[in-house]
Amino acid sequence: MVRIGCVVLALLIGATSAGAETKEQWIELGARIHGAFGVLIPIGIRIGLDAVARLKPEPRGLTVTFYSGERAPCPCIVDGVMLATGASPGQGTLQVAPETAPAGQLAVVVIRNRKTGEGVRYAIAGSWGPKIIEWNGSLDPSARYDAVMNAEGLFTAEAVGP
Repeated sequence: MVRIGCVVLALLIGATSAGAETKEQWIELGARIHGAFGVLIPIGIRIGLDAVARLKPEPRGLTVTFYSGERAPCPCIVDGVMLATGASPGQGTLQVAPETAPAGQLAVVVIRNRKTGEGVRYAIAGSWGPKIIEWNGSLDPSARYDAVMNAEGLFTAEAVGP
């Protein structure tokens, strides 16, 4: 059963990295992989899409290291990053670090191009926590996606060298 689940996950990841998805497709994929489409999933999708645009990787060409904040309930954001980048634990290209993000951060995600070594460090300030809770409690999945995709200053992104 686990092997079949891994094959399905690989197919889904391959499908998302093959081309742009619609909002409805992202919501369906996020809910299928994660079990629900809370606000943290589109945050990860947005970060992953930004990394793909900046780093211009070959297929399966990114690595991801996720650092969860001390107060974050779980590393749910990384499921969205996985969908958008095609990185996965099964390929050894996605890791949830045992270390936590620096104090004051909801999460930190470091995404690197495997070929060039170039990367981007994304940080989501802990101050976004109340807004994320509000969005999760008051918005449906479509509105959650829109809120995240339109939120200014949701994360910082800084280049990191090889």
